[in-house]
Amino acid sequence: QVQLVESGGGLVQPGGSLRLSCTVSGSIFRLDAMAWHRQAPGKQRELVAVLTSGGITNYADSVKGRFTISRGSAKNTVYLQMNSLKPEDTAVYYCAGDMFGDGLYDYWGQGTQVTVSS
Repeated sequence: QVQLVESGGGLVQPGGSLRLSCTVSGSIFRLDAMAWHRQAPGKQRELVAVLTSGGITNYADSVKGRFTISRGSAKNTVYLQMNSLKPEDTAVYYCAGDMFGDGLYDYWGQGTQVTVSS
């Protein structure tokens, strides 16, 4: 069994930065890819960033150049570094794991709130 726990959310001013962490318990090596999604109030959940087991990354157009997904040296932690934050980045951010590499996420964290406001 794989469990994901996010941390690092909070309130930040526009233009600021936050780093989200996702700690994986169980075997991260069973996961073909890790990703961050987000869901803003009244909107559908959207994929923000993906990191495959081979190190390939992909980003939503809305965050390219501002967000970076990476894996920690211990390999059981995935980060989302968010820079130049905008009010429209306000959402609950979820970490997710894709076991089979099919784009369907099998494991989800509980979410962490990010609020960008002055």
